[in-house]
Amino acid sequence: MSDHFPICDLRFDLETSPAKIEAHLTRFLRKLRWVAQGHDPADFDAVRDDECWDDAMRACRPSLHDGDKIRRRASALADRRLSASGMAHLGRDARETLAGLKHGVRMERLASEHHADEIAAALHEEMPWMGRASEIAWNAMRESVREGAPAVRLPPLLLDGPPGIGKSHWARRLAELIGTPSELIDAANEPAGFAVAGSQKGWSTAHPGRPVELILRERVGNPVIVIDEVDKVGDVRSNKGFSFALSNALLPLLEPLSARTWNCPYYRVRFDLRWISWILTSNDRRAVPAPLLSRSRVLDIPLLSSAHLAYFARREGAARGLPADTVEALADMLRGAERGWDLRAVIKLIDVLVAHENRPTLQ
Repeated sequence: MSDHFPICDLRFDLETSPAKIEAHLTRFLRKLRWVAQGHDPADFDAVRDDECWDDAMRACRPSLHDGDKIRRRASALADRRLSASGMAHLGRDARETLAGLKHGVRMERLASEHHADEIAAALHEEMPWMGRASEIAWNAMRESVREGAPAVRLPPLLLDGPPGIGKSHWARRLAELIGTPSELIDAANEPAGFAVAGSQKGWSTAHPGRPVELILRERVGNPVIVIDEVDKVGDVRSNKGFSFALSNALLPLLEPLSARTWNCPYYRVRFDLRWISWILTSNDRRAVPAPLLSRSRVLDIPLLSSAHLAYFARREGAARGLPADTVEALADMLRGAERGWDLRAVIKLIDVLVAHENRPTLQ
């Protein structure tokens, strides 16, 4: 991984504090006068606290006129440096927040193609019904290693299928195995684009988008962002007719070329977001906006079979500490069950069984 990948179009190498610049200029002037007196410049720091040299040091001190001149120059220089840094328009709190990116961000990448093989195998073992999605992720991971890319990045994916089959869980589990953070944005509850892009300052509810917040918090430049139920985004408009639909905010971020110089409306700073892996989920691809479909690889995830449900119940039940005979009884029941079960229902049933196993008994 790399700890020095520049993620935003800012300069952090410029000192912009007037007080620190003033101190530097004052010291510089004192040292010039020390040399002008015929002293060795290498002795300046060594003898400055030596009482024997008090008279020589006093002769180097700036006058009141010098001090005023230095302060004016330091203030002007601070303004110019702040402008050159790209943060002149930001308040102190925003500058301090972005200062966390001074040394860049980490980029999670895989050490070898064998590591990619292990991740794909683990995904397939845990969720075999997501085999096609795991295969695409596997190919993308291996390709990133072969090309020496600075980070692992998947192409935008749209996982379409019935609810409760683990689409979002698969995406977040993939991020966990890669070692990169993830964030889930529920399009049904947040249909406006503010969750993705953020909003401009000046509004009482102004905030950066959640992808930028995640990068600032984790200092990782290639997270996995899951947009859940993207088929429910619809169109969100202001009372003046302006569209704030989530799909409109998402489109430039799905294209690597535009994502590379994406302008954050909250900070008004350009971020390089091309390394984000975007995974969208839907229950009905016909309701997904056409521009999102055209920019994503669409995968149809079928309804889970009874064999898959039994397989999941066996793994989950064993992991939760259920007795082997209880796990087998649950798996047998699901193998013979008719359609209507999904992973959420199985998990709720396992929760009940675990609670029953762990309940206290009266003596």
